[in-house]
Amino acid sequence: MKAIYKRELKSYFDSMIGYVFIAFLVAMNGIYFLYYNLLIGYPYYSYVLGAMEFIILMAIPVLTMKCLSDERRSKTDQLLLTSPVSLPKIILGKFLAMETVFAIPMLIFCLCPMIIQSNGTAYLKEDYASIFAFFMMGSVFVAIGMFISSLTESQIISAVGTFGIVLVIYLWPGISSMLPSFLTDNFITQILPDYTVTGIMDNFTSYHLFDVGGLVFYVSLIFLFLFFTIQSVQKRRWS
Repeated sequence: MKAIYKRELKSYFDSMIGYVFIAFLVAMNGIYFLYYNLLIGYPYYSYVLGAMEFIILMAIPVLTMKCLSDERRSKTDQLLLTSPVSLPKIILGKFLAMETVFAIPMLIFCLCPMIIQSNGTAYLKEDYASIFAFFMMGSVFVAIGMFISSLTESQIISAVGTFGIVLVIYLWPGISSMLPSFLTDNFITQILPDYTVTGIMDNFTSYHLFDVGGLVFYVSLIFLFLFFTIQSVQKRRWS
């Protein structure tokens, strides 16, 4: 797994995807941080992360679009599937490589609350909890993107498909409120609005609550989509 991880991590910076992804997130964060915290003087950095939710929807598909679809297109997936490394370790190695790239801008974001503190009142616990929740929410989107990438050999279809799914997740609270009652009067649709991916993030950024149940929900979704990815690749191995 370590070899897979190093190979994937190197590929992101050899192809410039890693640099573009990091630069885009840092630049957009800088714009929001400058406006909300430095110009307006809002003391919570978490407010910036709330504004960054839609930005992450556009960035994650770029990060995940090639992780498995490119292997499938170039037929190098056959080498991976016949390697001595187990399939779950291959998938986990690729996922951790993407998580490492995603963690770099998160570490840069951690500087922002300290900048606020150096210029006035700061709420470090709330802000760092929000950064962690933002990372976990992004990790859910990474797992979803990895699953979509395993279904196609086209990077464009992978990126568009991932964006479409995470956009529906982002808009789900509004979508569910517009559905007719005969579709929403069931257990699943009544539970989902309380555990929407972005709704959990709002508990951290808007209400400054440490939502443990929400974090458990994030972790469950990550493992669920990693399991789906393993099953998708496994099916292709035996087909």
